[in-house]
Amino acid sequence: MKGFILPEDTSLEALLNLDGETFVLEKGYWVKFNARRVPATRQIPQGIRYSLTLHDRYNNRILGFDNAHAVKTRSRKRYHARKVTWDHRHKLEKIENYNFKSAGRLLENFWKSVQSFLSVT
Repeated sequence: MKGFILPEDTSLEALLNLDGETFVLEKGYWVKFNARRVPATRQIPQGIRYSLTLHDRYNNRILGFDNAHAVKTRSRKRYHARKVTWDHRHKLEKIENYNFKSAGRLLENFWKSVQSFLSVT
């Protein structure tokens, strides 16, 4: 369609506006947001360094989505090349890859994980 302009992705600005924010939740839990623009690299192609975390009343991180460090994937094949990704999620001591698609999807997945965790505690 000629002249059609796609709407701007406002979820990126929403994420960036949350930088430095902390929100207190029920039962002493709290969440913290860090998000800032950085130059895009191979490790951080979206050009955003982020950390979204859920903590308990003792300041222990329970859940987290971030791209602060590399995570090596494990392979059962002996000579298989390992993929190194920086986008990942923490659940207590477990770390797994996270497939970053957009800032909006990141926020949605984080809040769903928080809600899921709080509903079983």
